[in-house]
Amino acid sequence: MKFGYTIIYVTSVPDTLAFYDKAFGFKTRFLHESNMYGELDTGETALAFASLEMGDMNLGDQFLPVQASGKPFGIELAFVAEDVDAAFKQAVDAGATAIKPPTAKPWGQTVAYVRSLEGSLIELCSPIGG
Repeated sequence: MKFGYTIIYVTSVPDTLAFYDKAFGFKTRFLHESNMYGELDTGETALAFASLEMGDMNLGDQFLPVQASGKPFGIELAFVAEDVDAAFKQAVDAGATAIKPPTAKPWGQTVAYVRSLEGSLIELCSPIGG
């Protein structure tokens, strides 16, 4: 078995894909013609988004949609960047909400947190050991 996808159910798949391109530089790898499902080009493991309608179709009322208001879920997406300060600024300039500015950790990593347009918690971090 291998980890294949993370799928986040969102209000608008095209808008979310456009935000992740502008905020983090991830290009759209795939967008279904229905606009109900799309994937970002993030490497071997896909970060994907599906519409709330698809969530209802797949799961009924057995999920809580991510929301931009209130506290984020206790799950984060971690994006590794060589320049965390620049990545943080780019994300915030694109509309992400700043949670914690870049901070040097005792183990040598720089870490920052933002909240994406749809409400996901995003960690921006330098490579471990870098």
